[in-house]
Amino acid sequence: MNRIDASDHYDDSSLRGQTPSLLTIIIDTNPRAWAALNPVLPISKAIANVLVFINAHLAFGNDNQVAVLAAHTNRAVWLYPSPPRRPGPKGRHGGHGSAANEGKGSGADADAGSSIISANKYPQFAQIESSILSSLRDLINNTTPADVAPTTTLIAGALTLALSHIHKTSLAFAPPKTSSSDPANLPATSTSTAAGADSSSQQPNLHARILVLSVSDSAPSQYIPTMNAVFAASHARIPVDTLALSGNTPTFLQQAAYITGGTFLSAAPNPRGLLSYLMFAFLADAQARRALMSPTQDTVDFRAACFCHRRVVDTGFVCSVCLSIFCEVPQGEGGDAAGSGAECLTCGTKLALGRYGAKPAVVPPKKVKKRKPRVNGVSVGPDMGSATGTPVP
Repeated sequence: MNRIDASDHYDDSSLRGQTPSLLTIIIDTNPRAWAALNPVLPISKAIANVLVFINAHLAFGNDNQVAVLAAHTNRAVWLYPSPPRRPGPKGRHGGHGSAANEGKGSGADADAGSSIISANKYPQFAQIESSILSSLRDLINNTTPADVAPTTTLIAGALTLALSHIHKTSLAFAPPKTSSSDPANLPATSTSTAAGADSSSQQPNLHARILVLSVSDSAPSQYIPTMNAVFAASHARIPVDTLALSGNTPTFLQQAAYITGGTFLSAAPNPRGLLSYLMFAFLADAQARRALMSPTQDTVDFRAACFCHRRVVDTGFVCSVCLSIFCEVPQGEGGDAAGSGAECLTCGTKLALGRYGAKPAVVPPKKVKKRKPRVNGVSVGPDMGSATGTPVP
């Protein structure tokens, strides 16, 4: 019995549990767009479907997390987790909302929701539901007619907040840092190339993704900040999914899904099936999608917005230094396009079109002498008879 080896000879990596997944949902709350969509899909039913989708995501694992933001016409607001209220000068909590909602932060929401939570509802689901509904109600009540005037939606600001929250959450799941004096705990960058490749192939500590529920078109004025957020998400390997509910296809969000490896889907033909689109197309995270057939885009609109007039253009002029896009060539000192003294409006580089607009030189093709066909070694042409003689009876 003493010769029996009782040590563990199995890999315990499967016993560590699944990697937590963070789902950040951005809801487009443009009042004009939802008013046009109200006869088909009211915002109340849409939020109810989103809550069912959130509960399904949280039910996949105990470590799964969710964050919800609202992209409004003039600001981006947290719906869950709700930010803590700042105390006012007289000890009261500042910020928007009525006096009954004062003092409701991320911890106060649990206390306020616990008194009305039903015994038949999971407490975490009820807490998230009460926080989202109360924050959305405050956002709608605090929307003034001046806020409804602009037709744009601050998707870029919501994307920036989502990326910041994902980065902060990933730091919480990161392993603790060890002392650098121990040779065994040196960072992976100081090891060989093979070791660096092994460290890059390790399983991440957090699977994060962003889902945008869009009901409005992309605003050309939001092109630059949106693309900056998209490139940051692509660098961090965070897919940006988009579900469009209206007929106006969000051009920039379609590009975001293509660049970050996310999923773009249009539910404009049947907005009432919002829950079906969410459950079947967007419930699986980036790791699970490797074993599934995700919806793909047939065509992608790669049009960009110019830096001078903020107009979406098909063809434009690009600065060779800063890659700024212009719908028209900047005017020079002489008044001509790209004349003497024409500069880029972004970096100030001297611009020159060169031979732009000149007709290309057409080189005539070389004439190739056609060879006459040969039959039995004899050339045959249109004016020559048959290669064989006339048969004699």
